[in-house]
Amino acid sequence: MSDLVREFRGFGWPSRLLMINQFGINLGFYMLMPYLAGYLAGPLGLAAWAVGLVLGVRNFSQQGMFILGGTLADRLGCKPLIVAGCLLRTGGFALLVVAESLPMVVIASAATGFAGALFNPAVRAYLAAEAGERRVETFAVFNVFYQAGILAGPLVGLAFMAVDFRLTAGVAAAVFAVLTIAQLLALPRRDPALAESAGSILQDWRTVASNRSFLLFALAMTGSYVLSFQVYLALPLHAAALAPGHASIVVAAIFAVSGVVAVAAQMRITRWFAARWGSGRALAIGMSVIASSFVPLLVVPDAWLGEPVAVAALLMTTAVLAVGSAAVFPFEMDTVVALAGGRLVGTHYGFYSTVVGTGILAGNLGTGYVLQIARDHHVAWLVWAALIVIGMLSAAALHTLARSGRLQAVTGHPNVDARDRRHDRVASAQETERR
Repeated sequence: MSDLVREFRGFGWPSRLLMINQFGINLGFYMLMPYLAGYLAGPLGLAAWAVGLVLGVRNFSQQGMFILGGTLADRLGCKPLIVAGCLLRTGGFALLVVAESLPMVVIASAATGFAGALFNPAVRAYLAAEAGERRVETFAVFNVFYQAGILAGPLVGLAFMAVDFRLTAGVAAAVFAVLTIAQLLALPRRDPALAESAGSILQDWRTVASNRSFLLFALAMTGSYVLSFQVYLALPLHAAALAPGHASIVVAAIFAVSGVVAVAAQMRITRWFAARWGSGRALAIGMSVIASSFVPLLVVPDAWLGEPVAVAALLMTTAVLAVGSAAVFPFEMDTVVALAGGRLVGTHYGFYSTVVGTGILAGNLGTGYVLQIARDHHVAWLVWAALIVIGMLSAAALHTLARSGRLQAVTGHPNVDARDRRHDRVASAQETERR
């Protein structure tokens, strides 16, 4: 903890404010969202399809709009997008306090999702600009605050849920109102010289889409997000199957273990990986750790050795998964900036989030399908084997990219560099002909 405090104090005021802001964002979000589905299906009386629609709209309005939020951060500056996102989420949560019909709930859900699309790429671009050469350390500390908010949010929300969901939504809205005011008054206007967009929005998007190394990296990292997301899908479902009588306790333990590992060990993990490997190798090895995290469940796929052993295997998977995710995140964020070449960083972060978000959607559908097959045919190990294969393929892809030099920083605009190289080749050929 002393290492974390020392690192935190070593950053500038804007970076520290953004880290505290991220803790508040996750605190407010996770004190409400884990209980939203139960409220919609229970007190509000919505049908199952309507609950799915509300949650789907929230996810799409965030994941699908990341590219737009990142582009606006490059063009308008990071601070306005951070403030606008916090303000919009304040309004979305406040609307949930009074919403009693499906249209109002859908609007509130869309607002909370789009808010995330506005401030997430902007926060990362701002941090990258402030961090300079200390991006890995900055994003490591940032992840501690990020995970601490996820850990604390459901616990705080549970206390308010004992009274009423509307009280929880009101308090969450108040948290974001405070964050909005804090960012508006205390966050310096910092329009990173990372943007320098000279063309249209479509030209910016074409620039990012033509950055082949960046696209390959985003696709390779999709496996990391698919596996990490199983904390919300496969692991809770497995907990319910193992311990139907007290599944909620096991699920709470999953989130507690995941959060505690990230908060307590992030800095040690980052230093250990940084001291032994460069960014590219650290990504590949961290991805291998994520893949190997499902081995305990492959060995103990059900309760054939007894419920305590099966639950212990589940929590071991959770802990190793948290270690691998903590190892990958700082180097991942650093690599996005490096592959952007220091330009259009917000757009690159937004595009990256959209790619991996699409991967999460496809991965969740695939995982759900394999889970059903595993249950129908009594082959509980199948889903864990499939996840391990996905993880090892991602690790192999990252290793290949690192060895080929595709994860190294580019020194300029990729399209401009390519155009200059073509120009040089043409000029050289013309000079040869003249000779």
